[in-house]
Amino acid sequence: MPPRPGRPSALARLRTGQVKVSAPGDRDLRIAVVADSHGAPHPRAYALLRDRRPDVILHAGDIGGPDIVSALAEIAPTHAVRGNIDDHLFPDELVVDVGYLKLLLTHIAVYGPKLRADVGARARAAKAAIVVCGHSHVPFVGRDQGLVVFNPGSLGPRRFSLPILFGVVELGKDAMRFEHVSCETGERWLPPP
Repeated sequence: MPPRPGRPSALARLRTGQVKVSAPGDRDLRIAVVADSHGAPHPRAYALLRDRRPDVILHAGDIGGPDIVSALAEIAPTHAVRGNIDDHLFPDELVVDVGYLKLLLTHIAVYGPKLRADVGARARAAKAAIVVCGHSHVPFVGRDQGLVVFNPGSLGPRRFSLPILFGVVELGKDAMRFEHVSCETGERWLPPP
């Protein structure tokens, strides 16, 4: 059904931004990905992120305040989208162009392990190869609708029995690598067998 005259569609209300990120010339681009900090990142989060030496940090929403983004920006240039608890200081979605591929950064993108059809359509329209999201607090990397989907898990307070994590994405012209890092141990996190 078309929108009523004078009312924008839900899609038209989405605020989408774009950012270009330059990859270092001598190595793959290293992106730290965080989400769901809820104004209270794990006490070790900033030190662990700094140790990973990211070229850029992406925050996939439910930030909890602009001071979190400011603290992350002291580690590396930081780009964020708003989550369902955030105000409108940040766009709803961000297309991140690294030259040889694009990512779509958004807060809510999946329903269970499946990419929502509307998000998949927007990612393809933006020519993105990767969708980075948050919201569920569930760490995830997979493929759906021809796109890589990555949720770094939650950087903030524990939800249920889920781990407190962030993600690291290394992007090269010929390969991409995704990992989750535990804020509690500082080690690579893998799901239990």
